[in-house]
Amino acid sequence: MKTQAVVIPEAGRIELRTVELTPLGSDDVLVATLYTSISAGTERMLLSGRLPHPMLQFPVVPGYETVGRVIAAGGPAGEHLVDQTVFVGGSRGYVAVNGAWGGQAAQLVVPAQRVVPLGDLAPQAGTLIALAATALHGVDLLQLGADAQVLVLGQGPVGQMAARWAKSRNARVTAADQTTARLALSEADVVIDVEHTPLSNLDTRFDIIIEASGSMAALSTGLSVLAPGGTILLLGFYDMLQLPYMPLFLREARLLTAKEWSPGDPERARDFLQGSTTVGRLLTHTLPVTEVQQAYELALHDSSCLKLVLNWEV
Repeated sequence: MKTQAVVIPEAGRIELRTVELTPLGSDDVLVATLYTSISAGTERMLLSGRLPHPMLQFPVVPGYETVGRVIAAGGPAGEHLVDQTVFVGGSRGYVAVNGAWGGQAAQLVVPAQRVVPLGDLAPQAGTLIALAATALHGVDLLQLGADAQVLVLGQGPVGQMAARWAKSRNARVTAADQTTARLALSEADVVIDVEHTPLSNLDTRFDIIIEASGSMAALSTGLSVLAPGGTILLLGFYDMLQLPYMPLFLREARLLTAKEWSPGDPERARDFLQGSTTVGRLLTHTLPVTEVQQAYELALHDSSCLKLVLNWEV
C-alpha cells in the first residue's frame, strides 16, 4: 500500500513523494489525513539536520500533529474507531523511510490505542493537541500553587498553551515575546513586548519561568527577574544549554526539563481545547500540502505565522 508523504531526504530539502506503508496489523487502524501542522521548533532542527535525537536518519517523514478520519481497522481493537475523526501523534508505519515522527502523510498506519477521537473539537483545532499536551505535561510538573507568579518566555504555540494552562491553575501569568502579533493572541494577565520593555526593568520577581522560546539568550536575560528559590521549566528544544551560572547559584534556582506528553495528556488537552472559544485564533495560516515548500518557509521563518495548517484534502 502506497501513499503521498512529506519527506526530508537530506538536510535542507523537503519534498512530496510516494512512500510505502507497512501492512495493517491486527491492532492497527488506517487513517486518511485531513490536516497536519508544522511544529516549527522540532521541524526547523530536523530540516537542518541538527536535531539531537537518536532517531534522526534521512530520509525521514516529519510531523506529529495529524488529524484524520479512520477508514479501516486491522482487527477488533480498532473497529469502533472506523469513521471517527481522530488526532494522531505520529506514525512509524513506513517501509524504507524513517518514520521517527511520521505524521505528515496522506494515509497513516497507526496502533488503535494511539489515536484520540476528537469528539466535538473542530478538526483543524485538533492539530493543536500535541503541543497543548506537551505544555500541559510541563505545567503539571510545576505543581503550581494559587497566585504563583509565572513568567512565560515566548508566545509561540507551546508558550500560548503553557500560559493558558498556568492560568487555569490560578497562577498570575506574565507572557513575554518580541513579536506584537503573537502577544496580541496571548491570554496572559500581563503581556510584555521585550523590544520596548526589557525584562530587567520589571519590578516583579517570578516564582516560575517557563522557557518556551527555544532561546538560551532569552532565558539568560530572564534570570534577572527569577525569585530566590525559583524554578525554571524548559519547554523549548535546544542544541545545548548555555546559561550564566552565577544568577542560578545566587537564587538557588531549580531547573526542570519536560519531555512530550504522558499517557492521558492528549485527551485532557482535547477537552481543554474543546472548551475554549479562542484557540482557533492560534491557527494563523493554511496552505494546501501541494505547496509544502512554501509552507515550511512560512512556518519556520515568518514570525507572524504562529501555527500553519497543511490541508491534505486537495
